[in-house]
Amino acid sequence: MDLASLLVELKPLIADPDAHWGRIAELMEEHSGLAESEVARHWLAERLAPTLVARSRSRDPRDRLRAVEAARWALPARDLAGVLWRLAKDPFPKVRHRAVSLTRSEGLTDVALPDRLGRGAKPKARMDPFTKKISVVALRDGEAQRGWFLLDPDKVRSLRRGRKSPAKPDLPKLKNPADVATLLGCASDKDLVKLLRVGEGPGSPYVRFTIPKATGGERVITAPRPALKRVQRALLDKILAKLPAHPSAHGFVAERSVVTNATPHKGSALVVKMDIEDFFPTLHYRRVEGFFRQYYLGPVAKLLAGLTTHRTRLEDGYVVFPGELPQGAPTSPALANLLCRRMDARLTGLAAKVGARYTRYADDLTFSWPVDPEVPLGRFFWWVDQVLQQEGFAENAGKRRVLRPHQRQLVTGVVVNHTLHLPREVRRRFRAILHNCQKHGVESQARGREDFRDYLRGFASWAAMVDPAEGRRFQEEVRALLGAAVTP
Repeated sequence: MDLASLLVELKPLIADPDAHWGRIAELMEEHSGLAESEVARHWLAERLAPTLVARSRSRDPRDRLRAVEAARWALPARDLAGVLWRLAKDPFPKVRHRAVSLTRSEGLTDVALPDRLGRGAKPKARMDPFTKKISVVALRDGEAQRGWFLLDPDKVRSLRRGRKSPAKPDLPKLKNPADVATLLGCASDKDLVKLLRVGEGPGSPYVRFTIPKATGGERVITAPRPALKRVQRALLDKILAKLPAHPSAHGFVAERSVVTNATPHKGSALVVKMDIEDFFPTLHYRRVEGFFRQYYLGPVAKLLAGLTTHRTRLEDGYVVFPGELPQGAPTSPALANLLCRRMDARLTGLAAKVGARYTRYADDLTFSWPVDPEVPLGRFFWWVDQVLQQEGFAENAGKRRVLRPHQRQLVTGVVVNHTLHLPREVRRRFRAILHNCQKHGVESQARGREDFRDYLRGFASWAAMVDPAEGRRFQEEVRALLGAAVTP
């Protein structure tokens, strides 16, 4: 069969790829020897790539597995690598193993640095030249993998001997699930088991809804119902709050804020902003259980992980496992910070190596240089992506921003070009609200919002935290306005 005949036979099949994917894959495999096979692959990619990429990001692991199988024949090497990059660390074992297998069979050796030994590889000690992190990786054909170099074994042992063991946190002693129930204020561990039900429907411990994003679109919130919320708050106060986040983490940490996150980047010659894709869903049950196993035995760690993660039931009744950190639970931000401690440490070391500063606020990564960097930015981005991939994350490349002094350098809502101040449009909008309140009355701007007065006070306080001079003027105007509003 020549190329034209192959395309003629493929054309009716791609009208319904779900029903005919087996035949599509069979045809592509049978004719992979054609000189024009890459033309057929590109022809398929133009028509199927959006569907396959969407499937590779589906919440249903069965869809992600189908996407891996289909991508092999429907995507060119570049797009295939982009799909496998994310799925090589998928929480669902079948998806992960198939993605890794395809990475090897398709010869995509540069998808990521090796973080485990492969078949036929010789184990050697390595140190990350930026972060100085020692690990054991594969060495093939007597050559070090790109970006890594070999250390003398005696040097490795001496570095390990020089490490200091961190102080153990003062956590409550939990030997069994009954101890967990007592700590969290439940009558018995059976009451906790009821809170492990799956789904978001009636009788389940979670409810799901959406809220609009500031940048457009909708954000899915999975919030615990009152019974589970009380348990999670107790767990947060009695266990998680006693474990420190990395100094570079500023989101949802006591005495840190968007201001402390922005301050290190003030007056920089270059600011780079990066974003982690699907941050909370990427932190799944197995990672949470592994974290708790550092401090507690298996049954206790499994119970704590179950209480802080959520398993979704799909429309056809399929239960997605492993569960993920629910965006809306009081424990999720603290757990996310704790699970990212090693990643924060590695990125801090990477930033120090290239003369930069690093902070993280939830899924927002910010790097800045006081002077123009000597390292090529492309190489730096490559290293950040390697660290993220090895830590089980993927960058949302569409949100990457490179900001120079002639541009507005905005970090977590704060302008950092010379001094910290609010964005101009934010200041103008709030001044307009105050002006309208003074002219037409507070209720004219509240428009039914019961918390409008709290919003005015809160915004003025936040403005004072960012820019004390501007914020004090706002606070004075708000106090005068609300005082006049309650005067008979």
